[in-house]
Amino acid sequence: MRITVALLLLITVSASAQTFEVGGFFGGANAIGDVGRTNYVDPEGLAFGAIFKWNKSKRYAWRASMTRANLIFDDTRSSLSSRRTRGYRVNNTIVEYSAGLEFHFWEYNLHNLGPAFTPYLYTGVTYFRYDYNYIDGTPPNELRILDQRDGSFAIPMVVGGKIRINQFLILGAEIGARYTLTDNLDASNPEGSNFESFRFGNFFSDDWYVFSGVSLTYTFGRKPCRDCFE
Repeated sequence: MRITVALLLLITVSASAQTFEVGGFFGGANAIGDVGRTNYVDPEGLAFGAIFKWNKSKRYAWRASMTRANLIFDDTRSSLSSRRTRGYRVNNTIVEYSAGLEFHFWEYNLHNLGPAFTPYLYTGVTYFRYDYNYIDGTPPNELRILDQRDGSFAIPMVVGGKIRINQFLILGAEIGARYTLTDNLDASNPEGSNFESFRFGNFFSDDWYVFSGVSLTYTFGRKPCRDCFE
């Protein structure tokens, strides 16, 4: 009984001694697939969402986020002449949920006076929902809306930097690629035997999407003891 009480007290003190951040993200989104441009950083659609961080130490923070974005695949903007001639255009709306670890290159103590800056890396696991569509290959090559959504996982690979602008606010900027486990964000590879005739492109390469933008978070929580934040 005493051991149980001691563990509960330890967990309570440890949790209350951390620093939390909550805020928003705003920027652009682009995607790489079998339709449209192949530039890895080329924002065309809008992306926005919410971020929560739990700073466990000066060198890392647990992070969770939810982001909504519009992905645009437009052959007319591609550098490949074959795609420009084809002329497909696909819009896809995604909502992603991501959780993982943010690693700070430099020690980042939110409780010291003065500015604090560090570059960082983030990775973890992402689950997202997207519009499930296909393209009818007969003229006029129209996008067919199935009025349904599908889900898939992705691996986030994010690089960024953040700076504390005052005691409570932190400004960040980042670029983050997501390698997805689906090949149908661009409506090129719908699953199911009924859609085999509508598939095209590289079936062995899944789609990517990229977010680039800025974040602003508000930090709160008790200032931890000196040893707790080492």
